[in-house]
Amino acid sequence: MDNCVFCQIIAGKIPAQILFEDAQVIVIPDAHPAAPTHLLVIPRKHIPSLNELEADDTDLVGHMVIIGREMARKAGIAESGFRLVINTGPQAGQSVYHLHLHVLGGMQMPVGLQVKGLH
Repeated sequence: MDNCVFCQIIAGKIPAQILFEDAQVIVIPDAHPAAPTHLLVIPRKHIPSLNELEADDTDLVGHMVIIGREMARKAGIAESGFRLVINTGPQAGQSVYHLHLHVLGGMQMPVGLQVKGLH
């Protein structure tokens, strides 16, 4: 996708600080961090959003979660807590239409963003 910023980063056309990469994903810091640790796990495969996932993408999404957890460990936030987020669609805050997983941590998450458990 020529007009996708993440595809351009993956192709090396836009410079980025790549913190991790393998055959399936890259990890970069978010350009507009919402937390002290805010990383993006981006699949090399262009998938616009969760709505376009196919059954054969199951392993890829699982890999993204495992890499997100490993990046939280490397950032030193695994024990204190971290959040993995995938925004889907404009009302959820998706601004780049290339599937990506946010790894957020390093602070107490605002109460308004916490999902309350059932009592």
